[in-house]
Amino acid sequence: MSALFTRNRLIGLAIAALVALVDQATKLYVVGPLALRQVGHIDLLPFFDLTYTENRGVSLGMFEASNMETRWLLVLVTAGIALVVLVWMMRERLLGEIAGLALILGGALGNIKDRYELGYVIDYADFHIGTFRPFLIFNIADAAITIGVVIILARSLLVRDKGDTQAGDSPRGEAQDA
Repeated sequence: MSALFTRNRLIGLAIAALVALVDQATKLYVVGPLALRQVGHIDLLPFFDLTYTENRGVSLGMFEASNMETRWLLVLVTAGIALVVLVWMMRERLLGEIAGLALILGGALGNIKDRYELGYVIDYADFHIGTFRPFLIFNIADAAITIGVVIILARSLLVRDKGDTQAGDSPRGEAQDA
């Protein structure tokens, strides 16, 4: 196997692809059979609803694309960030880092596809506690990106530095790539 495509990196690419596919399939189901675009809102649980939203911005609705130029600028910027994450992921060796980056990459790809094809990202997941909404309406891609960032931050803050291991030891007690 090529040194670039080690077992852990292939797992990472598979995770990213799976996240992007599940995100897109869920969005198709939400706007297709559930017709959420037409009905606007579906009550599911006391703390979780489906609410159709077209997000024309990025994280937290910032940098809204109000015209075609800013739409394509957002596509390019987010694609550039996804490329940086892919390169970073392909340089990592440990599955913990790769998995976090793969979640970020898969989520980014799902949202980039929406923005490229539609000009906006479809959001629908509406978590709330009564009238309190701790999050904006989101989608699977957003959740994957958030979980991936938390994994990367937690590992960087809580796990020993790679340089702290003795020669020949596996960093952080994890198995190395084959």
